[in-house]
Amino acid sequence: MEKKWWKESIVYQIYPRSFKDSNGDGIGDLNGITEKMDYLQKLGINVLWLSPVYQSPNDDNGYDISNYQAIMDEFGTMEDFDRMLTAAHEHGIKLVMDLVVNHTSDEHPWFIESQKSVDNPYRDYYIWRPGKDGKEPNNWGSCFSGPAWKYDEKTDMYYLHLFSKKQPDLNWDNPKVRQEVFDMMNWWLDKGVDGFRMDVISLISKKPDLPDGPVGINGYASFNEPANGPHVHEYLQEMREKVLNNADTITVGECSGVTLEEAKKYARSDEKELNMVFQFEHMDVDADGTNKWTDKKMDLRDLKEILTKWQKGLEDIAWNSLFWENHDQPRSVSRFGNDSREYHDVSAKMLATCLHMMQGTPYVYQGQELGMTNVPFTSVEDFRDLDSINAYHELVEEQKVFTSEEMMGYLRYKSRDNARTPFQWDDSENAGFTTGTPWIMVNPNYKEINAKAELENPDSIFYYYQKLIQLRKEKEIIVYGSYDLLLPDSKEIYAYTRTLGEEKLLVVCNFSETEVEMEIPEEFRNADYLISNYETRSLEKIMALRPYESFVVEK
Repeated sequence: MEKKWWKESIVYQIYPRSFKDSNGDGIGDLNGITEKMDYLQKLGINVLWLSPVYQSPNDDNGYDISNYQAIMDEFGTMEDFDRMLTAAHEHGIKLVMDLVVNHTSDEHPWFIESQKSVDNPYRDYYIWRPGKDGKEPNNWGSCFSGPAWKYDEKTDMYYLHLFSKKQPDLNWDNPKVRQEVFDMMNWWLDKGVDGFRMDVISLISKKPDLPDGPVGINGYASFNEPANGPHVHEYLQEMREKVLNNADTITVGECSGVTLEEAKKYARSDEKELNMVFQFEHMDVDADGTNKWTDKKMDLRDLKEILTKWQKGLEDIAWNSLFWENHDQPRSVSRFGNDSREYHDVSAKMLATCLHMMQGTPYVYQGQELGMTNVPFTSVEDFRDLDSINAYHELVEEQKVFTSEEMMGYLRYKSRDNARTPFQWDDSENAGFTTGTPWIMVNPNYKEINAKAELENPDSIFYYYQKLIQLRKEKEIIVYGSYDLLLPDSKEIYAYTRTLGEEKLLVVCNFSETEVEMEIPEEFRNADYLISNYETRSLEKIMALRPYESFVVEK
């Protein structure tokens, strides 16, 4: 297998609004990130992915961009950005920008022009269609509830927005749009950034006839209906030729609705398109069919089946991204582990072990390395996330699918805002995030769970992550070894091996709060421990795994 620096990297995602506020306005900013480079270097990560920092009216927390070559006022200036980029590079950390080019803001100059008339030169930068029988052009739904079309009186037509109505979709079939995007990307590469995480990139090519899709819980077809459209691979290959080959970049595509077969095209090893993709199949493991608003717990057998399918399916063909958390997902220790006081630390370490020992590039979301948890929101007023607020109004007040109490329970479990509360730096007011009033509530458990406390405790989750990251840098088998699942039918144990030549690792993770017996394969009974989240003991034929116990041994 060909060796590449991005396969050997560990990526850390920062949600700038919630990371560190340097000027007391309650909103995280670029100078706050610069201030914390030593912390990131200590953790050991070597790539930083920054959620969007471009100029934006902030309808969807910066994913609605009005100027791709300017910085959002709340985050600072372009000089602040340049200073942060220099600081990152001085700390041995590469910087990945979030590229949001399926859509722009409706306040982008292109869209303002596009709206003016049907023959405006910018009209074809977006997807405009006449209505059908006095209604929307098709039955596609927005990711944020309701239809994916907005009627515009001025020209008596609708424009497509797969996300918020303030996020009109760009028309990638127009070569001028593609050139505008490529020029902008080259501008950032010339500035010195090291690559791009590409937001919903699997949605950029729509079927020309925009056909209806199957209807979901809210009466509309999924916003994913256009995923993996007819020209998506062609457009990404054009991007590779005109942009990505101009520098030694790292690229990851967020590919909602991606199948294994499609992922092999997006992230194939000939590097004609992207280095890797984010697939979300394992993020639906605790959904109720197409409805994510549930508090259902996952069946571990389903999780193992999905992750193994991706591990084996992309082996030697393409490359995996490994993640439990990001800005769109709840906290993993509350979702897949156990955030009770008794099991918080061991289950957070177990989840880290399970993921970091797989083949692929691991992504750590800010606060995950502290075991930050979901948040005890008490009312819909506590939320800032459009997705959560809209779903509450639609499913509770309009359609009465859930009671207020049921929906609040689902939001506490699944809302994106669980990941967006301020980073917990210390036990001072507002968790040391800001001297002002934070833009969203701080999780009240910051007194116990914070970076200062973890850095003072040699047995903390932080140092466990640091060790996992260090092991990946030292041992090629963790990066390049092949993966094989053991015990597929166990409801409690996730165990697998990694193999590279004569070397072999055994990874064992107990996903339950009960003791579970496991037979250790004979070849590993004299193996050496690489890492463990409990005191180590000798490897017997039959081991009683302690609650949430995990360990890795090397023969």
